[in-house]
Amino acid sequence: MDLFNLNRRISHYKEILSNTETYRKAWQEQLKDEIVRFLNEVNQQFELNARIDIRTDLENLEAVVFSLGASKSGMYQRVDHGVDVHLIKHNGSLIYQQLFNGKVIVIIQYPFIENYGQPRPPKTVAIYRPEELKEPFFVRHLEEFIQEITEWEDYDDDEPNKRIGFDLNFGALEAK
Repeated sequence: MDLFNLNRRISHYKEILSNTETYRKAWQEQLKDEIVRFLNEVNQQFELNARIDIRTDLENLEAVVFSLGASKSGMYQRVDHGVDVHLIKHNGSLIYQQLFNGKVIVIIQYPFIENYGQPRPPKTVAIYRPEELKEPFFVRHLEEFIQEITEWEDYDDDEPNKRIGFDLNFGALEAK
């Protein structure tokens, strides 16, 4: 019986399992801190007032979240004289998240306004092995993040196929 192909597939499988452990170790020992350090430097240098959180709810599924926070959207519903319910705007996030296999997915979470339609689905920038993520990639990710949220903020009808990322639902506000 020729087991050469089976042996090759089993060897590849074991290599992938070993890579998962290596990638998880790299995240814990170096990469997570490197991402946080870089994001802190950019945040201070450009006065973005972002918040950098490390999500540690699940071991080996941690995330570093670069969030531009939330604010009043400037829109509100007048409920009664002197009582206004403000719509909260979440300003977007850039997320570096560990995957189950130790690789890192980079995601852009678009801005959205609560109770004003459906948020646009997040954009996956790319998935990386930890050794692939270096400072030039972080710069490129932040550039893409800023470009995407700027386009969201500057939405207009100049480009007919350009979507702001949600369906308007004024009816839902009136029903409250």
